[in-house]
Amino acid sequence: MSACLFCAIASGSAPAFMVASCDSAVAFLDIRPVFKGHVLVAPRSHVVTLPDLPSSELAPYFGFVQTVARAVETGLSAGGTFVAINNKVSQSVPHLHTHVVPRTKGDGLRGFFWPRTKYESDDEARSYAEKIAAVMS
Repeated sequence: MSACLFCAIASGSAPAFMVASCDSAVAFLDIRPVFKGHVLVAPRSHVVTLPDLPSSELAPYFGFVQTVARAVETGLSAGGTFVAINNKVSQSVPHLHTHVVPRTKGDGLRGFFWPRTKYESDDEARSYAEKIAAVMS
């Protein structure tokens, strides 16, 4: 599906700060992170919502999400992670994606209010992607 940004990222035809990839999914930095190091994990196949993901792809996809969550925590020395999926409502790109957000005690995140931040530069974003990717390799 050429009009889908996440399909383009998965195929390598659109730029992203890649963290990791596997046969079933890709992981890259969110360009409007809740906190720096916020990663999106998206299946390579175009599906819009979690109910659309074939059951045969559930284990590979969520196994990869689990690996990314571990890497975000370790690579960024985070206290933990917040992992979430929006289906339709608040889904800014109509392609299934899982948010993996680094957390620290007292970081100010409350409930489902997600303040957004920005990377100061592409170099700063790249450094966050590299820290997480280093743990994944």
